[in-house]
Amino acid sequence: MIIEQLIFTVIAFAIFVYMFFRMIKNNDTTYVVILFIQAIGIALNFLEVLFKIKLNILFLILKYIFAIVIPIIVMILEKQNFYLYDAINTAKAKAFIALGDNKKAKKALITLIEKNQSNYKAHKMLAEVYEQEGGMRKAIDEYVQAIDLNKQDYSSYYKVAKLLDNLDKKDEASEMLYNLLEKKPDMYEASELLGEILIQTQKYKEAANVYQEALKYNSFSFDLNYNLGLVYTMLNDFQSAKICYEKAAELNSLSYNSKYCLAEIALIYKDIEEAEKKFLESVENEELSADAYYELSKIYLFKGDKDTAIKYANLAIDIDSKRIVRKIKNEPVFIPVMVRISIPFNLQERQENENGNKLQEKEKIAKEHLEEMSELTRNLSYNDIKLLKRNIADKDVYVNDDNRDYDRKQHEREE
Repeated sequence: MIIEQLIFTVIAFAIFVYMFFRMIKNNDTTYVVILFIQAIGIALNFLEVLFKIKLNILFLILKYIFAIVIPIIVMILEKQNFYLYDAINTAKAKAFIALGDNKKAKKALITLIEKNQSNYKAHKMLAEVYEQEGGMRKAIDEYVQAIDLNKQDYSSYYKVAKLLDNLDKKDEASEMLYNLLEKKPDMYEASELLGEILIQTQKYKEAANVYQEALKYNSFSFDLNYNLGLVYTMLNDFQSAKICYEKAAELNSLSYNSKYCLAEIALIYKDIEEAEKKFLESVENEELSADAYYELSKIYLFKGDKDTAIKYANLAIDIDSKRIVRKIKNEPVFIPVMVRISIPFNLQERQENENGNKLQEKEKIAKEHLEEMSELTRNLSYNDIKLLKRNIADKDVYVNDDNRDYDRKQHEREE
């Protein structure tokens, strides 16, 4: 009994002194908690010796746990680079974030970083807080610190690129995304964002390469196929665009703009029946219905069916009178039936759609480009169209695994 108490006293006191000097050296008040717990265990032993009593099994276990076991566990964790101070303050920061108190969360995280600049988790959490608050530049700085400490933190690479894009630093954002995709080529979000940036800066060839590479890992992605179709449209590679739009429409039957673009491409290649079919499918979309009816009206004028043409023209005018009337007046094909078209006295322009069907800017640009090309090719003879189709088909160009290779086609064009 006496020997056991003596051994306990020596070990407990040695650990207590070690923890005390750790607190002084690290200037870390977290050790006060450990010292207090140890003091409880030592006090139980002191009472046992002083009053010559035998503690029951519960207090005996608590004595060893408080004075020896807990401090030794803390020492072992510190050897594994797990510091109690970091764990407590990180937990506090997470609690403050959950409660919406970003000010206290930032204070806890900044204190952590001041004590340990290599604290990866603190840098990343602080970056997320800054981002949530709208402090994009500060968020970028902290994400970069996190990346320096953990090169495998691909999500922080993406966050930096996204924030740079929000700051309209598209070149820097693109460079960051290219570097990220070199390390992780299957990261869908990075490919999508890089493609968007390249489209916005009208670097359509580069965007096509990015989407083609991304499709190797996500071949059934609607967005990748659809966006690649938009890119090919702007590159005047309508055959490749057609394949992409068809794939997109197959993946998402509600992709009405894919169908509208397919209708315009069909007009370019003088496939009137296919164009009519796709335009009829496109009228289901509120954003596209006026233009689809307008195009259908022109198709029926070419067919010689004036009554149906007038019906579709009037439907288009009912939806967006101001814009459609302007288009009809500028289109010579409507001259023979102009007197039969119901043009309202007060022309109204369709209001912006707030229900999610509104086309994005890139979609509008591609749509207008197709419409312009359709007008330009209207007077081409059918022999010219067949020759154009054959020239494109002869090029060994594929999209995805069963379609075409854009780079090779571009190289052949340059030659």
